[in-house]
Amino acid sequence: MPSSVESRTELSTAEVTEFAEGGYRYLPAVFQYSGGVAASPGFAIERVRFRRPLPLAQGLTVVETYLEGIGRPTTAFCACQLRSPSQFSDQQFADFNRNYVRTLERWGVYRDGANPVARTNVCPTAERPATPVLHSFSYTVPTEGESRTFVIAGGAEAPERGEDYRDAIVRLGDTSLDGMREKMRYVREEQERRLEALGFSWRDARVVQAYSRHDFGPLVYSELLGRGVGVHGLTLYSASPPVADCEYEMDASTVLREVLL
Repeated sequence: MPSSVESRTELSTAEVTEFAEGGYRYLPAVFQYSGGVAASPGFAIERVRFRRPLPLAQGLTVVETYLEGIGRPTTAFCACQLRSPSQFSDQQFADFNRNYVRTLERWGVYRDGANPVARTNVCPTAERPATPVLHSFSYTVPTEGESRTFVIAGGAEAPERGEDYRDAIVRLGDTSLDGMREKMRYVREEQERRLEALGFSWRDARVVQAYSRHDFGPLVYSELLGRGVGVHGLTLYSASPPVADCEYEMDASTVLREVLL
């Protein structure tokens, strides 16, 4: 199990970075995604959710067309949610991510190993896609004043250290109630750090989502609701994090509006 101090320092000490071309700031993390994004003053984050998730390559093409249609540059792309058929090994995940960021690089978003885009990628237990699909995406639009809109990237019970996840998983292989409690606590505290780094708290999060294929019902109050998580509601999904042997994931967001496409 990773040291709590060691595993929780990486994102909490990272400097929030302004991505002026996109109209948002982000919390640096790893090459495949950031820890979270928040709209800069004069901008707000909106989200598009697909009625039916699209194969990833097709979905990213739709994103490009959609942004062009509303007069926004591809650099306005700031977050996305993916769904995958099954969990990846560390190597499979690294290969998948390298392919994914090629599009972001072409869009002028991913540069010199820095990726400002927040992302959640989970594996649903029902209606599994045949290949990774794009479930939704977020982008910035101009607005008056400060919108206080944001997206916190999905995070599971392993510290973000690049491409090596499995050896750092909290309570690896332990899905007992005590094991899940520690996993949930780690994830909750990491999400809190990301929120705080961007200037928010759980009270600001209009959407909070938790993902696991295990029954963690007995822990929902003690580890989530009783600790201020889900003030405006909590959505639970039967799904696994994308990396093999991770069992629990969360994300959080507040957007100006959501469009169903």
